[in-house]
Amino acid sequence: WETCWFKVELSIPPVWAGREVHFVWESDGEGMVWRDAQPVQGLTKEGEKTSYILTSSLKETEPHSLTLYVELACNGLFGAGKGSMIAPPDPDRRFTLSKAELVVFNRDVYELLVDLEILLDMAQLLGEENQRSFQALYTANQMVNVCDVTDPSTFPAARDLAAAIFSQRNGGSQHTIHAVGHCHIDSAWLWPYEETIRKCARSWVTVVRLMECNPELTFACSQVSELPLGSVSSGASCAGHERGAMRWELRLISVLWQAQQFEWVRSWYPGLYAQIQDFVAKGRFIPVGGTWVEMDGNLPSGESMVRQFLQGQRFFQEQFGRICSEFWLPDTFGYSAQLPQLMRGCGIRRFLTQKLSWNLVNTFPHHTFFWEGIDGSRVLTHFPPGDSYGMHGRVEEMLKTVKNNKDKGRVNHSAFLFGFGDGGGGPTQMMLDRMKRMSDTDGLPRVQISTPDRLFSVLEKESSQLCTWVGELFLELHNGTYTTQAQIKKENRECERILHDIEVLSTLALARGGAFQYPASQLQQLWRLLLLNQFHDVLPGSCIQLVVEDALQHYAEIRRAGVRLQEEAVQSLCGDLLRREAGSAESTLVLNTLPWERTEVISRTGPAGTEALALVTVPSMGYAVVREPLLPPQPVAVRKQEDGSVVMENGVIAVCLDMMGRLASLRLVHSERESVPDGCYANQFALFDDVPLYWDAWDVMDYHLETRKPVTTLLKPLEITLAGGLRGSASFSLRIGKSSTLTQEIILDATCPYLRFLTQVEWKEAHKFLKVEFPVEVRSANATYEIQFGHLQRPTHWNTSWDWARFEVWAHKWLDLSEHGFGVALLNDCKYGASAHRNVLSLSL
Repeated sequence: WETCWFKVELSIPPVWAGREVHFVWESDGEGMVWRDAQPVQGLTKEGEKTSYILTSSLKETEPHSLTLYVELACNGLFGAGKGSMIAPPDPDRRFTLSKAELVVFNRDVYELLVDLEILLDMAQLLGEENQRSFQALYTANQMVNVCDVTDPSTFPAARDLAAAIFSQRNGGSQHTIHAVGHCHIDSAWLWPYEETIRKCARSWVTVVRLMECNPELTFACSQVSELPLGSVSSGASCAGHERGAMRWELRLISVLWQAQQFEWVRSWYPGLYAQIQDFVAKGRFIPVGGTWVEMDGNLPSGESMVRQFLQGQRFFQEQFGRICSEFWLPDTFGYSAQLPQLMRGCGIRRFLTQKLSWNLVNTFPHHTFFWEGIDGSRVLTHFPPGDSYGMHGRVEEMLKTVKNNKDKGRVNHSAFLFGFGDGGGGPTQMMLDRMKRMSDTDGLPRVQISTPDRLFSVLEKESSQLCTWVGELFLELHNGTYTTQAQIKKENRECERILHDIEVLSTLALARGGAFQYPASQLQQLWRLLLLNQFHDVLPGSCIQLVVEDALQHYAEIRRAGVRLQEEAVQSLCGDLLRREAGSAESTLVLNTLPWERTEVISRTGPAGTEALALVTVPSMGYAVVREPLLPPQPVAVRKQEDGSVVMENGVIAVCLDMMGRLASLRLVHSERESVPDGCYANQFALFDDVPLYWDAWDVMDYHLETRKPVTTLLKPLEITLAGGLRGSASFSLRIGKSSTLTQEIILDATCPYLRFLTQVEWKEAHKFLKVEFPVEVRSANATYEIQFGHLQRPTHWNTSWDWARFEVWAHKWLDLSEHGFGVALLNDCKYGASAHRNVLSLSL
């Protein structure tokens, strides 16, 4: 991630007067040209940008000698890996500057080549049954005959032949393609957050240069988010810092909290940002998206998703005077059934993505449709039929867009997003020049440079015959991302809880009156850090180690600041009470931040400084001072059987555990109903092979289910650790695979209707997948899973390909299998991957 700076002194020969002059730079590292202390051109060989136009026609009055600086990064468009695209960064990889030249660019030859490319593609792709195919072929042949490469005076006649073909117009019923410039930049993926700052600048300065030369070009730019930045006032002075030094400065002086991509550019490249603002005002550089980052569409909590929209829409309103009416999420691994309701509540009625074209099993049946959420909210949804957000403006892509469209006859317009993406890059002049020739050419779809609003406005007018899809948009791929990088998943859930609790306590403290100041700005900073880490390659775990390290630092910051803010709110809310009780070692203040009264066993510090248990009742969204703990109606009884099994009972439920910690019996005391089927064990750990076809961090394939191996190697048999009273518990240890270990404590508290499993795994396996299974004595065709602000039912059978493609799904804090009057639920505090097949509930660890 280091940077090299090259000082380039140019002297243009006077004999090149009237010629178009380019500075050509080719390297396998990404670069950017600086002129007069401002960035002027991104250079990315992989993104087909290898030259900076010095002049379109050299004039005597123009400077013939000038100095440029080229900032060259030691990473390519897709990071610094070696071998496959998703290889981790290679610290030994070297980057090479292969060409640095001053050249004359022959525009006439270039235009001829573009003409020939379009004609030859038409000849090849329109098919023998189409007369336009032969017209294009014969025209190309005539052009070759007319054109003498040694005589430039023959070029115009050859170009006239091509123009005659391109000027033959379509009929009125031809499909219209709305082409929008696009540049998907992952805020972190195969590169760290800091590198994205430069990727944004390289990509967007190139777009600005293109807009200056192509007044018709429009560009849709999504994503705002944030990263703490140091005290940097000028991008020109600091943009090239070596990564290690930059990381040190960012973390040491993290006082400014700013929006990413747009805000990064504003902070580091203010001159470029001013140009972008000008094009935004003209309606050509178009902010889209509506959220803080292009977040994962499954794993963030409901409140996190609301904050994504709140922070994103607020930023767009403040910076550009408008909120987004389109939710733009092209590269996320599935979409929660709750999103339509959240979109509509945040002023958004349109949605664009294309990721479901990646489905491994079933082809999604629509490209334009209404998507209906769990409450009945509907949004107009469009998938570009070319199944990509990085088109290049080729004939083949235009024809695919029309042919692939699943909603022919219902709508006659579709989106075409062109430009290099993922690692940035964006549109090129070649893409625009191709599409200019296809704007209205007989035999090809009509192509117009458009905007998202123009496209959706037309689709809304044509929407009377559209179909409706109800429920989640489940991606039949990348379902390993529900479990990959377990620590990130745990930290995300914990930090969501911390921020919830701070806000509850701070709101109560504010409502109580007094001098308490609600910590709005601090909370916004912490929320923005959490939202940044919910980017769709960070929270899912499909990123490099450097990004994971950055994310864990962000979570640690949320925890540190969160503890302080909680203490301040509690002191304001309960300070008088705490002072009155300060002399009593027997009293404990207990707070409940959930909206129902809770009676639970807690652990508190006793008079001698030892941990003691107490049964307490605390009101909804309130607090209580515990002096004399409650006595349970029935204490927990724990006893060990002769065969080594342990029985626990608390008057509500009764359980029997075998010596390996497996659950042999689970029943309600006042019911004869057994939850665990005869001959089966719940809390059964199982290890699977995890060798996907390609996307290692992303995928778990259905065939992994054929490799199931129950974990049966006992390191320490089940032993009672707490003998009963307010709490009973037993613990055991297992060996997993070759070198991993698992220790679990199983806990039953007084009055508690559930059993807790505190599990710690020291994980040292590679390409293995650990799950825990709970077969239950319940029969139901559907299981219920918690999602954002609601729940969703999914089938427990594999009747159809749509059913079995969901062999591994996501859930939030619980999944439930119930029949009338009876059911079993499996809860968790940090997991997302799950499944319910037939009568087995499974949690992916």
